[in-house]
Amino acid sequence: MEARDKQVLRSLRLELGAEVLVEGLVLQYLYQEGVLTENHVQEINAQTTGLRKTMLLLDILPSRGPKAFDTFLDSLQEFPWVREKLKKARKEAMTDLPAEMRKLRPKDSVTCLASQLTWRF
Repeated sequence: MEARDKQVLRSLRLELGAEVLVEGLVLQYLYQEGVLTENHVQEINAQTTGLRKTMLLLDILPSRGPKAFDTFLDSLQEFPWVREKLKKARKEAMTDLPAEMRKLRPKDSVTCLASQLTWRF
């Protein structure tokens, strides 16, 4: 998942938690599309409240690959207002990039971003 998308999830974490996103088809769609494993689904469902389930999902999503955010958006068919809020926040995050990075070609901007990241092993 891109750093921008991780930031969007982090910045809207409490609002997303209040929506109890794990009810309905969200988890099953993410499982079907390979974003979540069976173990993830069981771990999330084992949580005692909807808030805890949603928070655990938000903890897991950033580590689930480059398509996780878009697939999460697709899973929100029952929550169109949440999907729109996430899309808007993502678009705003793009426009908040420094002017120098917006001028760069996509390949150059990735290199620039990568040079600014601190990797943890």
